[in-house]
Amino acid sequence: MPLVIIFGLVTILCLFAIVRSLREKNFLALLFALGTVVVFGAFTVATLITSGYPVAH
Repeated sequence: MPLVIIFGLVTILCLFAIVRSLREKNFLALLFALGTVVVFGAFTVATLITSGYPVAH
């Protein structure tokens, strides 16, 4: 369960990073933030599906 929370927080923080990099027109930061959102967002969804929230025993 803590893994889902950490992955979710990283994904949310990177969404804020996308908005900030768009505002500053920093395209390298935008590329890394988009990649991070895709990877950690997928891991968040996959962990929620396999483990459940709250954790299914």
